[in-house]
Amino acid sequence: MDINKLMQQAQAMQKQLEKATEQINATEFEGVASNGLVKVTVNGENKVLSVSLDPGILNPEDKEMIEDLIMIAVNDAISKADEMKKERLGSMASAMGLPL
Repeated sequence: MDINKLMQQAQAMQKQLEKATEQINATEFEGVASNGLVKVTVNGENKVLSVSLDPGILNPEDKEMIEDLIMIAVNDAISKADEMKKERLGSMASAMGLPL
């Protein structure tokens, strides 16, 4: 077994992993709740980029419901980002013996 060749392969895989991570971090994921009444957009780093509320739900009496819908939409968007990370990075990371 050629150690130099093995090292080159490991470096190439590391570069692929870094590139995939950069692409995922730049991707935006939209989470929705209650058929789109609440929409939240996060990036691949799970940072909230925007929150959008349908004007029809802005009744002050519905404060707790709105808070719940925002939480649901944020978690939905983060789940989508995490799923893409697992799909795109999982096999590369495990091949390199790295945690995801």
